[in-house]
Amino acid sequence: MPLNHTDQVNLLKDILSNQQSDCCGSVAECEQLERLIKSLMVNADISQNVRPILEEIYIYSQNGKNTADLDEHINAHQDQLSSWVENIGEFS
Repeated sequence: MPLNHTDQVNLLKDILSNQQSDCCGSVAECEQLERLIKSLMVNADISQNVRPILEEIYIYSQNGKNTADLDEHINAHQDQLSSWVENIGEFS
């Protein structure tokens, strides 16, 4: 059963929240973020206001999966993670 866009947004928020609170993550989480964002970007139900945030998160996840030290990458983006979770929450 495919996830609807609300479920996708909630999963996106959960992954980002976990990375923020745990200060660590996995390459698999970064890949999951990318898949979620790709799916959300083609969804007509997603507000144009949230698209720039999704693009930022996509770049973050791409850089994260390709970095030598993912935990340091996550630590370096704590402010953005907090902002993204808050902003995405307003659109879900």
